Amino acid sequence: MPKSSIASSHSYRDLLIAWTSRIIRARYQQSILGGLWAVVQPLATVAVFTVIFTYFIPINTGEIPYAVFSYTAMAPWLLFSTSMMDMTESLVTNMNLVTKIYFPREIFAISALMARVFDFCIAYLVLFVLIWYYQLPVSVTGLVYLPLILLIQLALSLGLGLISAAMNVFYRDIKHVVTLIIQLWFYATPIIYPVTVVPEKWRSLYHLNPMVGIMESYRAVILYNTPPPPTLYIAGLISVVCLGVGYFIFKRVEYLFADIV
Repeated sequence: MPKSSIASSHSYRDLLIAWTSRIIRARYQQSILGGLWAVVQPLATVAVFTVIFTYFIPINTGEIPYAVFSYTAMAPWLLFSTSMMDMTESLVTNMNLVTKIYFPREIFAISALMARVFDFCIAYLVLFVLIWYYQLPVSVTGLVYLPLILLIQLALSLGLGLISAAMNVFYRDIKHVVTLIIQLWFYATPIIYPVTVVPEKWRSLYHLNPMVGIMESYRAVILYNTPPPPTLYIAGLISVVCLGVGYFIFKRVEYLFADIV
């Protein structure tokens, strides 16, 4: 690789790190709770669902307390949903830089995603506090799979995020469409309920939702001390395809951003 290319790679990497840090600082500056806000949202949501699905409409989660069962999936889901919204608007909200300076525009989307990963790491620490509180066993072997599961989720998020970010430049109502899709997607994913409530005849179709395999894998390795289910392979394949397609579409229209934004 030429020296200039190496220098460019390092400068872009430094820019990615700096822009991610800027997003994190801006999000929590002049905030009393700071990074704890990453914990408040999943905890509050899980608390509401725990009351509903424990006392009013009981859902059988076996030996796993409902609060732990739902939180294990809720934190990754919030990573997905919030990063999708941030990536969708990442180009439009930084229009001044898009029109004046050249660098790979995907840095905006990747930075938005990485900033949400920071929140996710804080939020997931609370999960292990809950596991300790309820005295549930944790397998170190199972936790080895966590980076793989997270990587598959990030590939899916980034692929879809690149597509929505590019489309939002041309059609500003895309962010509203993404919001609606995410809301519907939430209920089509086993976050507040187990997969077992889905009728057997629909499960093959249900598992085409890549978030199903991802959420079930988080629960398998953390709560049930088992390897990820085969549905993770389906999710992995779909995620890689989404990432490839998303990057291709983004780069094909990237040269138009400065003229339209």
